[in-house]
Amino acid sequence: MQLKIGPINVCPGLALAPMAGITDQPFRLLAKEQGCPLVYSEMISAKGLYYNPGRQRFLLHFTEAERPIGFQLFGSDPGIMAAAARKLEDMGVDFIDLNLGCPTPKVVRNGDGGALLRTPELAGEIFKAVAEAVSCPVTVKVRKGWDEGEISVFEIAARAEAAGLKAIAVHGRTVKQGYSGHADWDIIRRIKESVSIPVIGNGDVVCPDSAEAMLSSCRCDGVMIARAAQGNPWIFKAVKARLEGSRPPEAPGIDQVVEMAIKHLSLLTELKGEPAAVREMRSHAAWYIKSFPGAASARRKLVQAESRQAMENLLKEYSLYVRKVLSEKKEQP
Repeated sequence: MQLKIGPINVCPGLALAPMAGITDQPFRLLAKEQGCPLVYSEMISAKGLYYNPGRQRFLLHFTEAERPIGFQLFGSDPGIMAAAARKLEDMGVDFIDLNLGCPTPKVVRNGDGGALLRTPELAGEIFKAVAEAVSCPVTVKVRKGWDEGEISVFEIAARAEAAGLKAIAVHGRTVKQGYSGHADWDIIRRIKESVSIPVIGNGDVVCPDSAEAMLSSCRCDGVMIARAAQGNPWIFKAVKARLEGSRPPEAPGIDQVVEMAIKHLSLLTELKGEPAAVREMRSHAAWYIKSFPGAASARRKLVQAESRQAMENLLKEYSLYVRKVLSEKKEQP
């Protein structure tokens, strides 16, 4: 199964979804190391990139090891979106993705992200302006509509194809739905039937079984994994194996998990400095350990860690604790 985005071939069609505050360079590197074929940046403000690019330095940082990589822009001014896209192209990104799905209130209030689903004509103008401004591929990530009474994804998809965009990722939830309830996979299938450009399915892909099920039921060209990758970069190795016809590896044990978390912390520290790395790692660390015994208690300690060394020590202590608990369970008659 191959996903084609202009001249970019992604095989199998598997991607790490763009997630604000999550898919920075360290997270993308870990996903790549676990076999993820395609990664996206966090969403980047077009206005921020246009007026003050220096403040975007961490968001814009990437390395050759991450290719192919798409950088995602959000905004609602066609001219500024086009100018920001040119800046990204000059940086050497592989393709540019446009955000028409973010449900965050502060983004929506400005008419950006998911709010653009309510103004298909403006969305079409943005598509055209950005596609004409750059030579690299342009894609878009959308939701099914504003709410169940306002399903605009079919018009948006048609405008994206008409403007020359090279792929569309469809999250099967509405903006109002946020991340609650279940994703509507049928809408993904119907979009795939309505356009000739590649369609990437997004929503409720949490394991090899669900990835395979989405591809089978929606007939889409690829799948995108979002929240299920938080604290679990191994999901890409497992899904990739299934899509390639191999047996997925076993889930990592506590030692592997802690080793990965410490590596994640190291990469964050290298990029952003220790104070910022420790703050950001508090959430990541909680995601890494959530399925193990005593995770709630360990999480309360981790969120109070003030230094890299303190966080590493807590993670190593927790690893010893989990091994002890699991060993005792095995010994019980």
